[in-house]
Amino acid sequence: ETKWMCEYCTYENFPNALKCTMCRGAKPLSSEDIYRLRNNDDGAVGSGGGGNGGGTAAIITADNLHEQLKPLRIADSEFPKQSTHLHHHQPCSGGKWSCGTCTYENWPKSRKCIMCGTAAPTAPSPVGRMSPSRSNLAIIPTSSPERDVTVTRDNKSSRVSNSRRSGEASTAGNNYEYERRRRQADWTWLHACQGVVEGDPVPVEAFLESGGDPTRQLTPSEVSLLNRPSAFDVGHTLVHLAIRFHREDMLAMLVSSIDGGGPGLKRVPSYVAPELASAIRRHAATIFNAKHSHSLPFPFVTEFTTFILPAEIEDLPSSVQEQLFEELLDKDVQQQLESEPAVINWSVEITVQLGSRLYALWNRSQGDCLLDSLMQATWGVFDRDSLLRGALADSLTHGGQLLYPRWLESETRQARQLEFSLSEAQWAEDWSSLVGRASQPGASLQQLHVFALAHVLRRPVIVYGVKFVKSFRGEDIGYAGFQGVYLPLLWEPSFCSVTPVALGYTRGHFSALVPVEHSRTHDMGVPNNMVRVCYLPLVDSERKLLPIHFLTKAEVGSEEHLLRQWLDVSTTDGGLLVAKQRAQGHPLLVAQMLEEWLNHYRSLAHFGTPNRPPVL
Repeated sequence: ETKWMCEYCTYENFPNALKCTMCRGAKPLSSEDIYRLRNNDDGAVGSGGGGNGGGTAAIITADNLHEQLKPLRIADSEFPKQSTHLHHHQPCSGGKWSCGTCTYENWPKSRKCIMCGTAAPTAPSPVGRMSPSRSNLAIIPTSSPERDVTVTRDNKSSRVSNSRRSGEASTAGNNYEYERRRRQADWTWLHACQGVVEGDPVPVEAFLESGGDPTRQLTPSEVSLLNRPSAFDVGHTLVHLAIRFHREDMLAMLVSSIDGGGPGLKRVPSYVAPELASAIRRHAATIFNAKHSHSLPFPFVTEFTTFILPAEIEDLPSSVQEQLFEELLDKDVQQQLESEPAVINWSVEITVQLGSRLYALWNRSQGDCLLDSLMQATWGVFDRDSLLRGALADSLTHGGQLLYPRWLESETRQARQLEFSLSEAQWAEDWSSLVGRASQPGASLQQLHVFALAHVLRRPVIVYGVKFVKSFRGEDIGYAGFQGVYLPLLWEPSFCSVTPVALGYTRGHFSALVPVEHSRTHDMGVPNNMVRVCYLPLVDSERKLLPIHFLTKAEVGSEEHLLRQWLDVSTTDGGLLVAKQRAQGHPLLVAQMLEEWLNHYRSLAHFGTPNRPPVL
């Protein structure tokens, strides 16, 4: 055997060398005619007509290839083994199977090609058994030109059919992998995703109660299992799906479990009885007087209500009470307001002896927390219809000429204390920004907006808030300035109610503060035991009077007189100045909503241990 010459550097290498010794070029393949379609001993098919050549194979080259091509047709064959070898891979030596894509020989137990990942060929599928005649099909040459069009059409349909069969075969080949993914999938999570899309809150609640993470994202395999590309996409969370399909109740529930006030699922009265909550909002919309005049520049309510928690809560077992408060209150806000220095519930005399402990209700935390809190403190529902948002915008639009002087004087006084000043153009720009925020859904609101809403409600608003806004590290980063009393000073005192509503303010968030009704009402000096009274302190834990916002220069210095003029003020035995918050009973719709809400926890107490919400 002679040496072989390298095609690149012409170096002559030994016969056993697989690469050139000089340039490392590959050894050329053995010279053979690449256009030969059959071996010499296979003359039946290799020859053009089958009888010419006496059994010798016809050599097809590039020069005569066009002469050997003839129209093809699909017909029955007497040699199924020869016809089916074009579609089925024969097993290789040693039991290995050859990949149809890259021709790599894989071990028999391999379910996929280790080189390209193609699924291993399977035994004849049900598709093949349904069409047994396929095994008798062969491609044979024909010399009938009149059937060329028919053959072309048949070839197209055959290619489509083959592609469909190959897809079905591929699915059958991957059936094991598909079933494995179904077995390993978290169906509680997948059912929750389907529940959001279909508007069913039950699987969503089950997922959250089982400790599921509401920020969990869909993976590609989970999207393929759900098999609904129009609804689900990789990376979507339950919050994304709730926003996309406008599931507001589910969105509020999901947001609450993320950052709305501690672990667990929230179950406020309006969620348990959504129909009654909608009826309450519709009724609340009818009590707004939106007529504007020079003497009545603000829209205002024509009915006063005060929301308190029912006394029947105390009749529940302690474990059920604990779950109720977990699902109703904003525990983070409650902890911040009660931590040192305490803002609420700092007086044992007020909280224990007078039974006036305040509880921070959870709300949606969607930018409208101030409006939600005021609706909760009065009607016990959220401001989903933006009733207070619209009334606030009208107040600043039509009553701006009355609000602006008090706002400007208050802001100028604070600027002077901080030793800086602004020009008229800057003040006008700030005012325009405040007016714009009033009508923008989700926009943050300031002290001026609380002052305007006190005129809409025709009653004082007391805000118990932190003095300094803290960072996530616990460092003071700014002065809050929301704590204090907001009086409807632009109305006549006789036109307003002396019963205030209480709000709590933490880092950029408002919460309604409400008491629990007690069976025995402590009302100092009032013999009517049917009156439900809560005592709200008008001083802080250091016995300093709470500030009154937006006073004029003439009113500064007479704060206690103004409080007694606009509120029902009394002094406790311990010398604390308090305001009486009276409640004459809930309206019928609110009472029905609370009764339906309580029935849920009564059933838990009746049937056994409650399902505690898990810690996420």
